[in-house]
Amino acid sequence: MESVQKQWPEVMSAYQYVLTFLFMGPFFSLLVLSLLFTSFWSVSVLYLVWLLLDWDTPNQGGRRFEWTRNWAMWKHARDYYPIKLVKTAELPPDRNYVLGAHPHGIMCIGTFCNFSTEANNFSKQFPGIQLSSAVLASLFHFPIYRDYIMSFGICSVNRWSLDFVLSRRRLGQAVIIMVGGAQESLYAIPGKHCLVLRNRKGFVRLALRHGASLVPVYSFGENDVFNFKFFATNSWQYMCQITFKKIMGFVPCIFWGRGLFSANSWGLVPFARPITTVVGRPIPVPQRLDPTEEEVDHYHMLYMEALEQLFEDHKESCGVPASTHLTFI
Repeated sequence: MESVQKQWPEVMSAYQYVLTFLFMGPFFSLLVLSLLFTSFWSVSVLYLVWLLLDWDTPNQGGRRFEWTRNWAMWKHARDYYPIKLVKTAELPPDRNYVLGAHPHGIMCIGTFCNFSTEANNFSKQFPGIQLSSAVLASLFHFPIYRDYIMSFGICSVNRWSLDFVLSRRRLGQAVIIMVGGAQESLYAIPGKHCLVLRNRKGFVRLALRHGASLVPVYSFGENDVFNFKFFATNSWQYMCQITFKKIMGFVPCIFWGRGLFSANSWGLVPFARPITTVVGRPIPVPQRLDPTEEEVDHYHMLYMEALEQLFEDHKESCGVPASTHLTFI
């Protein structure tokens, strides 16, 4: 009985994250719109006025609330998979950092749990580091949902927003970016480790502009928590996904997990597969306000080599066969 009582909070916490990720934005958008045609229209009007006045906040570091980052629900979600955070080196708070997170997976579960909440005590493991997670700017167009995600220290991934965070007077600022972005979610195949990285160099330019150290981060098991339907790159289904991404900024994927009441049925509850997020050693980067392509390519190559070495050093301890290697696209 004790085991069952412990399991249900874990399952529901993991399920809540999925429902919030998929449906909270559209739900509150429809709610705010529909209230305009009821006797509660003033509620929507007041919120829309607030939304207009608050429009630039996601580009100015967001609005972090520590109490949401410390909800007990996140520890239950951590225990469901379970999710671990592995520290391989110190991140001294006397400089700034750009963390590149890989892989994107379907919902960035490991990255969110470890860096946007205190489920694994990030602030205690890396004291003095003020971390902001960067996500698609379009997510901040959803009413209510934008305020919810900002409370976790999440900001917009555009240049203005990231420059703002790394230009703060207090050192120890860090931004974490899902470098592969939505494109990488198309390769979230269980057991595979395929990263969209070869031509992703904007995060390196960002680090050079601010003299921020680059830090590779890899979440082993991120691709294993859902089954995924992969379409060949020459198929019409894949072309539809790419076209949709160009228009909307995100990619529609076909994925499924287990059922809510049975692990043997189909549903949207993620599979309980271990996720281990490993934070690599920082790569010192000089400040170049206008970096050359040669400098960008050099530090991009150093980053790719460091990420590959991080993967090789930790893959077997995280249940990945020794014969498996990273694939860069």
